[in-house]
Amino acid sequence: MSIQLAESDFQILGCFPVISQLRPHLEQAKFVGQVRYQMKEGYQLVFLQVEEQAMAVAGFRILTCLASGKFLYIDDLVVDELKQSHGYGKQLFQWLIQYAKDHNCEHLSLDSGVQRFAAHRFYLMQRLNITSHHFSIKL
Repeated sequence: MSIQLAESDFQILGCFPVISQLRPHLEQAKFVGQVRYQMKEGYQLVFLQVEEQAMAVAGFRILTCLASGKFLYIDDLVVDELKQSHGYGKQLFQWLIQYAKDHNCEHLSLDSGVQRFAAHRFYLMQRLNITSHHFSIKL
């Protein structure tokens, strides 16, 4: 088992089967290009791999804002639905926390869809606090 940042197109594409479980609207043919575009804006993709296959994937970025200072924001965090309850999510989450600390972040945050009850249980077990409501409007 290893955890590493996806840097090559091959590694990025290898994350698609897992991340598409969280983001089913994504198209495999456009995935690498979309990730590469987001990387120009600071997005990074990290994956936990077992026997050359991604089991858990997270997309994140480091940001700074007036309200929070420097922080690591998790855009995407998903464990392969067939490999859940193996501790992969917890290991990847702990890696993200250490990465944030290593990069002098003051905190880590994420948004989670209101319907994702299992994810909410996981986040609460990882000692995350519910600190705000997220509002949006489709334009």
